[in-house]
Amino acid sequence: MTGLTIWTYDWVPEGPRGFVRDLRLRWACEEAGMAYQVGAVPFEGRGPEHLALQPFGQIPYLNDDGIEVFESGAGLLHLARKSELLMPRDPAGEAAVLQWVVAALNSLEMVTVPWWFLGLSGSADNALTGWLTMRLDHMERVLAGRDWLAADRFTVADLLMADVLRVPAVRAFGDRPATEAYVARVTARLAFEKAHADQMAHFAAADARRAVPAD
Repeated sequence: MTGLTIWTYDWVPEGPRGFVRDLRLRWACEEAGMAYQVGAVPFEGRGPEHLALQPFGQIPYLNDDGIEVFESGAGLLHLARKSELLMPRDPAGEAAVLQWVVAALNSLEMVTVPWWFLGLSGSADNALTGWLTMRLDHMERVLAGRDWLAADRFTVADLLMADVLRVPAVRAFGDRPATEAYVARVTARLAFEKAHADQMAHFAAADARRAVPAD
């Protein structure tokens, strides 16, 4: 494939649909008006060809005319460098975006994901709850004083932070009105709605293919 290709799985179970992280890259491309295509690798039986492009057997990864990038955060920064709509070009604005992209991944998502996984056990005693509470309370104070994280406008930092915070269990944890308003505002954008719908359609089409009996 030539041009910009975002790679995702050919199919996933219903649970993670709408949250599979290729959506982050789709969303960024929709915001920036970048043409892209979507490639798919097997969800089941991830082989050496997949591992050669993503050493952990995950998605997304992208190929941009021969430039290969794995990890959603790295992919977002690659795309942001191609469009001022995603990240400003002045040094101060770029630095602000970069720090919040890293914060979304290292200060928030590194807590929200293991907290969510531990919650799947059904135990009422989640050892990470205090840590999560502290991090979300910090974000609530930040978001109470601003609409956007950097440059006084939407950037890729908002895209990533909102994607981390919109996970239903995280979004429903506690009463944080500024955070809820922020997530609602960012995910009301048309680019998000299209990227989300396209991902859901991709996996629905996969269901239809799997339902056809093999010859």
